[in-house]
Amino acid sequence: MSRSVTQQEVSRRTAVSKAVERLFVGLVAAAAMQASAYAQGAPAADGTSADSASAAQSTTLPAVMVKGSAAPGDLPAPYAGGQVARGGSIGVLGTANVMDQPFSTTNYTEQMIQDTQARTIGDLVVNNASVRTEQSGGGFGDVFQIRGFDVQPTDVALNGLYGMVSAARVPVNLLERVEVLQGPGSLMYGMGPGGSVGGAINIVTKRADDTPLTRLTALYQSKSQFGFAADIGRRFGDEGQWGVRFNGQIKDGQTGIAHGNQLQGDSAIGLDYRGKQLRWSFDAYNVSENTDEYRSQIGFGTATAVPAVPSAYNNLYPGSKLKLRDSAVMTRAEYDINQYVTVYGAAGEHYGTSQQNFPYAAGMTAAGEFSAYNGYYDQYTRTKTVDAGLRFHFDTFGVKHTLVTGVTSLNQEIGYFYALGSTAVASNLYSPSPLAPVDTPRGDMQRSSQTRLNSQQVIDTMSFFNDRVLLTGGFRRQTIGQDNYDPTTGAQQSSLDQQAISPLAGIVLKPLSNVSVYGNFTSGLSNGGTAPAGTANAGQAFAPYKSNQYEAGVKADWGRVLTSVSVFQISQPNAVTDPTTNFYGYNGKTRVRGLELAAYGEVFRSLRLMASATFYDPKVSGTAGGTQDGNDPGGVPKFAFNLGADYDLPWVPGLSVNGRIIHTGAQYYDSSDTLRLPSWTRYDVGVRYGMRIAKKDVVFRANVENLFGSRYWMQQGTYVTNAAPRTLLISAQVDF
Repeated sequence: MSRSVTQQEVSRRTAVSKAVERLFVGLVAAAAMQASAYAQGAPAADGTSADSASAAQSTTLPAVMVKGSAAPGDLPAPYAGGQVARGGSIGVLGTANVMDQPFSTTNYTEQMIQDTQARTIGDLVVNNASVRTEQSGGGFGDVFQIRGFDVQPTDVALNGLYGMVSAARVPVNLLERVEVLQGPGSLMYGMGPGGSVGGAINIVTKRADDTPLTRLTALYQSKSQFGFAADIGRRFGDEGQWGVRFNGQIKDGQTGIAHGNQLQGDSAIGLDYRGKQLRWSFDAYNVSENTDEYRSQIGFGTATAVPAVPSAYNNLYPGSKLKLRDSAVMTRAEYDINQYVTVYGAAGEHYGTSQQNFPYAAGMTAAGEFSAYNGYYDQYTRTKTVDAGLRFHFDTFGVKHTLVTGVTSLNQEIGYFYALGSTAVASNLYSPSPLAPVDTPRGDMQRSSQTRLNSQQVIDTMSFFNDRVLLTGGFRRQTIGQDNYDPTTGAQQSSLDQQAISPLAGIVLKPLSNVSVYGNFTSGLSNGGTAPAGTANAGQAFAPYKSNQYEAGVKADWGRVLTSVSVFQISQPNAVTDPTTNFYGYNGKTRVRGLELAAYGEVFRSLRLMASATFYDPKVSGTAGGTQDGNDPGGVPKFAFNLGADYDLPWVPGLSVNGRIIHTGAQYYDSSDTLRLPSWTRYDVGVRYGMRIAKKDVVFRANVENLFGSRYWMQQGTYVTNAAPRTLLISAQVDF
């Protein structure tokens, strides 16, 4: 097995990985037992009581303020352990406790972002087994899979507005919360530009807190990338009504890819006003990135077997370059006319560009040999969006109502330039050849599509028997308009305009004060999309389609741990690129059924756990000639597991260790079920130490992702990329 891992190496790594997994699980159990003893007042290692040890620790760590309830406009308080929040936004339905939501949601906090040293949204959301990223670190960007379906980065909402973020990735140093909704979110947030149905992600920007903040952080990432971040917040006014929060970050240096270098910079300003009746905010950000040797994707084409995974330090197309630029401004306001009526409105504009090499691999073999053609693919996106409506709170015959009515409008223009060179170079995955120069001049980006997404919604949540029964029902009338143009000539190629009603029905029953039984049915209209560049029918528009979800589950809040179990079914048309003809189009329907198990919280004092498992039953039906009916769709595993732990060591105040195991089962490359990508497991570890130096709060953090350098394929559609290598992250944070 030249250029690949030998069988002996595989066996050795598997044995070591299993040993570490057993050790990690054992340490979690031991820590739980020890934390239990401390919780009961057992002596500490130095002979002091647990209370004394806790008191000693509190003198060296920053204080954490816990809010019992949130005022209008405030974020829900963190749950026990601080890694996730007690609730979050669910779009037009407003903010609610997770126990009152008829959906599966996870709301990650700023503490979780900091302690895991997440760089993008993708680094954070993989803490849930139902969510995976489909592109590797160092690649073009984040594409997510939620409940077996793709969720495009364009379908990430910023403060509840779609179209305001990059088509590549969002740096999380600008964020305070990342809220993940599992299942279609079109009724709650409106339809995203990418038409994703597996779930929705909403990110929340930072706001100035009551306590003044000046935080500086030094950063390091292997191979040798250094950076610096600043986070400054202040409030002004007699009652602190006005707030300003600034965040900025810059990183530069060598990456984990051979001969790679990346320069990243971002900055954001957030202003807000919080009065007794009026709440207002304004956000603006700018993000730029220049990368030499970014981690490209590649297709298996007509290969008869899955090639062995190459070294993670390899760029499959040496010589690739990527430039990203994104900026946006947005504002939101809410005004309480009285105790019964609130009017709200938001508007934003985003402009983003990307310039990249877009190579094409032909003739891939099972031995990893192929011919590489170099190309250009540059794109711009200009988006304007508006969201406005009214919320009513009233009672009728003892039944409480929260009625929401409103409109959303999104207008997005996309343009691109695409060119593929005519010169091919012989290459292979394990010793890739440098790309040949593109023998076509780089041209200007020209308009390729104009999309209009408009909707009107009416949704009512009714509360019975002192909030023991919650019923949610409503609908969203959606209109999709899309015009497609030839970016070379400017001529209009096609136009479509379609409407549909998307209903929502949800119920929450609370047989016990700490138990919620819920169910929902949602149906959404999604943009049919356009055949992407590089396909034989690039630019062809497809009609919108409907997707449906059925879900039921049980949540239980045990005080310091929240557990949940849910079952679901989602179906949508199957969009594929034929590997033989290279035509993009629909072929049948994908239906995914699943079972989700999750638990998170602080099991005992100082021990925080996040555990989840998802089991999938994916099937394809209605394919041409029935040739693939009953097969598994490509890219959907049978199961996925997560286990994460974070533990404060009692014998060293301020010192904490953490670890995470992420496992994803084997999956088919496409719905023909002939090529099967192996399962994979990733191990992450970390340590942090909080102390006071010169009367300043200081936190040192070190994390290692992919501790054993596991090699595995990550898949998006019919493209794959090799996973990122072992990566070391170090930071030193100082609060002034």
